[in-house]
Amino acid sequence: MIRTIFILLAFQLSFSQNYWQQHVEYEMDIVVDVSDFTYDGDQSIIYTNNSNDTIKKVYYHLFFNAFKPNSQMDIRSRTIRDPDRRVGSRIVALEEKDYGDISVSALKQDGKDVYYEVNETVLLARLNKPLLPGKKTKLSMVFTAQVPLQIRRSGKLNKEGVDMTMTQWFPKLAEYDSEGWHPNPYIGREFHGVWGNYSVNITIDKDYVVGGTGYLQNANEIGHGYTEKNPKENDSKTNTWKFYAPNVHDFAWAADPDYIHDIKKSESGVDLHFFYKPTVNIEDWKKLQDDSVLLMKYFEEAIGPYPWKQYSIIQGGDGGMEYAMCTMITGERSYPSLLGVTAHEMAHAWFQHLLATNEAKHAWMDEGFTEYITSLSENYVNNESPEFPHKSSYDRYYLLAKSGFEQAQTIHSDRYDYNFAYGASAYSKGSVFLSQLGYIIGKENLNKTLRRYYQEFKFKHPTPNDFKRIAEKVSDLELEWYLNEWTRTPHKIDYGIDISSLEDERVITLKRKARIPMPIEVVVSFEDGSSDMYYIPNDLLHGYKTFKNEVYLMEPWNWASTEYEFEVQGNKKVSKVEIDPSKRIADINQMDNSVEIN
Repeated sequence: MIRTIFILLAFQLSFSQNYWQQHVEYEMDIVVDVSDFTYDGDQSIIYTNNSNDTIKKVYYHLFFNAFKPNSQMDIRSRTIRDPDRRVGSRIVALEEKDYGDISVSALKQDGKDVYYEVNETVLLARLNKPLLPGKKTKLSMVFTAQVPLQIRRSGKLNKEGVDMTMTQWFPKLAEYDSEGWHPNPYIGREFHGVWGNYSVNITIDKDYVVGGTGYLQNANEIGHGYTEKNPKENDSKTNTWKFYAPNVHDFAWAADPDYIHDIKKSESGVDLHFFYKPTVNIEDWKKLQDDSVLLMKYFEEAIGPYPWKQYSIIQGGDGGMEYAMCTMITGERSYPSLLGVTAHEMAHAWFQHLLATNEAKHAWMDEGFTEYITSLSENYVNNESPEFPHKSSYDRYYLLAKSGFEQAQTIHSDRYDYNFAYGASAYSKGSVFLSQLGYIIGKENLNKTLRRYYQEFKFKHPTPNDFKRIAEKVSDLELEWYLNEWTRTPHKIDYGIDISSLEDERVITLKRKARIPMPIEVVVSFEDGSSDMYYIPNDLLHGYKTFKNEVYLMEPWNWASTEYEFEVQGNKKVSKVEIDPSKRIADINQMDNSVEIN
């Protein structure tokens, strides 16, 4: 039933009038030698061309080839001004036995050899027969691989002793979309993949426990916590784990002989799998299981239903990283850190693995939206309601804005001059984008926007403009200016109150001192303890935000003018004037946003 539903969904998406996306059917047989962490692979892909273009070539990603001395990842890590401490100069120091490698020995199209060439982490293949619109072709590959020492995301023998973290581990067909091919070399950042179904058989030493993407098809043969039944007798020294993953754009797994494997069911019926080593704080990992049920509940209510019946939280990797139907996290942490990384990575199940933006180009939609919703989810689990839940995102954005290192969020993820600038831009400035959008269109409209975004773009590759259009439809406000200024420039927000104007305390003059125009909420407080709000939209909104309480709706502030003047109504004595008491405008200098009048 699951297989039929997802294939039908993919078919419907592919042939809609206004949107298309390519489709893949992967079948892979992998045989692992745990004595040296090498493996042999046979792969076949049925590739469906749902575009209107004739395709004459294809690209594959060979991610593991980045883990060799003098690779682009190695050079970038050693030359960027603030290297990622997890990578640094570790790649150049690798011994050959610890290199990463994927070597292709054969590649065929519909049974016939095709020409291909490899440039480190990218393979280019010239098709013998062009793939016409609406047609399919079968691409078959034989390859061998060596698992690198765990450095970045993937690898063997991570710092917590997990034997195998198998992410970005197979020759992966690159995405072709309305913008063309995306054959980016692997530098260590973000991804973009083709939607499809994966059937993966992993043959490995019998003592190993395997967890990851997909549903295990032969649980009764395997055991290891997947079923309460005793596994069938097996005299072989290996097990073959057979997984099926419907409608995903990646496949990841991890393996270790010492994994403890627990299963907890969410309120909506999703099986939450936990794989962790006995060296962690067991009590924390047991507590995490109940809290993960709450996290799943929050995300489903705030965004939309989780459509698969399984999600796995797996100890592995080098920090935390999201994958289809699972995450890899390091497990030896304090409990707040363990909960935080789990919340963040589980949120990625929506913002990247359901709403699959091209995160290499638009990392802020992936990481930023995730950081925004993570803060709210942790507060939900901890039963906390801070007045300013995204303060840490704003604080880090302010560091970026004042650092002199900020670049536009449209910079490709690999091209930032500083790792700090990438992280603060993608995560914190991306989170502020949503929080500030809630200020612009109203919190209720923001919540409606997120849920409608899910409904309209789940299992697709949405773009920034797609999200903007949803927000416009929900709010009936125009937001092109906001998307342009916030994401496509390093422009700043800076408003202030002109103190000299307060000699006549009934006339307030505001100044815009930086480039980004914003709608402004000004609260005027009086000596008797009462206050009034004056709402000044910018003219680019072409409308007014709605308020629950009584507000003075002022004439729009046109974007070309740097000053705006208005008169305080009534005759009560003014005691204070303040721009945006909520602090949700990311104003880089708030020293002149509030003035008390004696």
